[in-house]
Amino acid sequence: MEACKLPDYQKVPSEAFEIVRKTRTIALVGASPKEERPSHRVMKYLLEAGFEVIPVNPGQKEILGKKCYPSLSAIPEDKEIDTVVIFRRADLVPPIVEEALARGVKNIWLQEGIVSEEARRLAEASGARIVMGFCFKKVHQLEEARRA
Repeated sequence: MEACKLPDYQKVPSEAFEIVRKTRTIALVGASPKEERPSHRVMKYLLEAGFEVIPVNPGQKEILGKKCYPSLSAIPEDKEIDTVVIFRRADLVPPIVEEALARGVKNIWLQEGIVSEEARRLAEASGARIVMGFCFKKVHQLEEARRA
């Protein structure tokens, strides 16, 4: 059995830093109300860091005081989304990416441990940028440290 290989945060693509710098509103797919889940901790951090976070989880009405939506397409059209951050298994990612692209989202971010070549093809074919396998929170922390 192969051990889970953590990404090398010394090799974060410059595009990932650019996405983090330019993002204000994030739709977080796979948001969880459970404090022990990475998606919960990341969402809490992002809110505290000043991002607007829209949680997406069909089983929840609200997470961390924010209205939760069952899908990206259920988020009102007047809510601009800069980046979709995805906390879902790789095999579930392509339809989420298609939904994000249909909304006109230009930045797709698959969290640490999530890689989908099909998602990459979909994003690139539509002119969207995609980051895979890095944690948005950790890249934001690196960006903040670089600026300090």
